[in-house]
Amino acid sequence: MRRNLAWLTLLAAVLGVSLAREQADAPLNVPPKGFTALFNGKDLTNWQICIPIEERNRLKAQGGDAYAKAVQAANDKHLKGWTVQDGVLHYNGKTFSLQTVKDFGNFELLIDWKIAPKGDSGIYLRGQPQVQIWDSDTTPGAKGKDKGSGSGGLWNNPEDKGKRPLKKADKPVGQWNTFRIIVKDDLVTVYLNGELVLEKAPLLNYWKKDQPVPKMGPIELQHHGDPLWFRNIFIKELDDKN
Repeated sequence: MRRNLAWLTLLAAVLGVSLAREQADAPLNVPPKGFTALFNGKDLTNWQICIPIEERNRLKAQGGDAYAKAVQAANDKHLKGWTVQDGVLHYNGKTFSLQTVKDFGNFELLIDWKIAPKGDSGIYLRGQPQVQIWDSDTTPGAKGKDKGSGSGGLWNNPEDKGKRPLKKADKPVGQWNTFRIIVKDDLVTVYLNGELVLEKAPLLNYWKKDQPVPKMGPIELQHHGDPLWFRNIFIKELDDKN
């Protein structure tokens, strides 16, 4: 029995090393089956500087070229802060948030992210803040219960609705982390580095708190004045059968 247990332990270790090596050797920005790449590793196709969601909706409803002109003006002013370096999307922390050109409803999002010490950012869903990304150990804003809580909570939610993650699953600052974010109707589930950190928490309408969350909206990479790195940004849109 002990021999069998030792063999199974060794096999698990070998398989773990093999999987880690396979993931490390996988080509960057190539989507897994069923997913589409939002970031191609070469340029900012599919992305633009953020137009706040209410302004975005108003300009689109207005028709004509008002929205296109607003996007162009924002890009001309702020897009310089976002660059592509060796297949990685890098933000210098000095301009403004980046958002998808397209709006999304129900989806599964995979995204790798990395921050510097004391870094702070987040992922907006349907234009709503935010799945939190931060160095919760040393960021000045992390105090009390928030200190050391980790990334992956819906930071702008109430205390009892997923503000903090279920556990801290962040890798050490400076290493790559991976979110798997599932948005279905008005519920959000988040896995961080394979660990469940948020389960079916409500996505709330932050901008109009007396109204339901919009059914569609952009995905946004949040500016918080800190350098950021992203790669392997993949999305799978979900329908009623998913």
